[in-house]
Amino acid sequence: MVSVLGPSDSFLTLLEEKFPGITIQPKNLDVVITGNSELVTTVIRLLGELRHLSQQSVPITAEVISRIIGMLSQELASPAIAMSHNILSSRGKSIRPKTINQKKYVDSIDDNTVIFGIGPAGTGKTYLAMAKAVQALQAKEVNRIILTRPAVEAGERLGFLPGSLNDKIDPYLRPLYDALHDMLDPESIPRLMEAGTIEVAPLAYMRGRTLNDAFIILDEAQNTTVEQMKMFLTRLGFGSKIVVTGDITQIDLPHGQASGLRQIRQILEGIDDISFSILDATDVVRHALVSDIVSAYNRWDEDKTAMERKRQRKVKRQTIEAAAEKLLEKTGFEAEKDS
Repeated sequence: MVSVLGPSDSFLTLLEEKFPGITIQPKNLDVVITGNSELVTTVIRLLGELRHLSQQSVPITAEVISRIIGMLSQELASPAIAMSHNILSSRGKSIRPKTINQKKYVDSIDDNTVIFGIGPAGTGKTYLAMAKAVQALQAKEVNRIILTRPAVEAGERLGFLPGSLNDKIDPYLRPLYDALHDMLDPESIPRLMEAGTIEVAPLAYMRGRTLNDAFIILDEAQNTTVEQMKMFLTRLGFGSKIVVTGDITQIDLPHGQASGLRQIRQILEGIDDISFSILDATDVVRHALVSDIVSAYNRWDEDKTAMERKRQRKVKRQTIEAAAEKLLEKTGFEAEKDS
């Protein structure tokens, strides 16, 4: 009860703020909820979901409560079951999906051979895929994990980098190493990499290979060209699984080059055993401001697109009017000449 109600019943105050018009009062080991019958029913269900999370040893926070409320509004049958689905436990930390779309994404990885996770920063695309890869390795479902990214600079030109080839490509792959350190004993990672059980490499190193019995993750896939995406997907071997993650709103390819991730859904949609999971700002699990920032950029992009369409319609109308005016002038001149 302490876990569900919060320290000094602080979560009850939060619920009263989230559901104006109701009051919640603790009474012995129960709570008394009064107010609009529909809201009371929702709060009863919410407290039941929080109780289930507490029984599964899932820490309850204000953020968790907000996510559960969001899931209830999406009419998910049991948000608590989705949020208590444990993918991996490492160093006292459990990795679980935290939103309905993340749960669908994780289920899609279980059920398909090639999975595309597309969404903005902070939605857990790569992190959850990494957790599933480590889980598959530990369960001996695969013999190795292969992590790859295109070596494309994010809007910068870093120029000449000193050191060996590994030193040059290491900054591009650092986010993948960071995720590995969250999920495995750091002391075991060099040993696993030396044995080839875990491989982290730039996308260019994938050409010409056939990858059997492996869990393969392509991160930052929005920075692959159409040709690179085709090359990568055709590396798939027997007993392997591919997860491709990326954010089509943050493409760093040189101007004029089409993103392979942006076009891939049109090419592969409808093929069995290939799944597309779309995540959005509501699935951001970083600081709450990240979700607000993503939403703000989405609104800005929509406004900009609407303004561009309006401008194009105006230009088209002006072009038609100018052409019609010229045609009238020409017709009038020829009529005058004939007379």
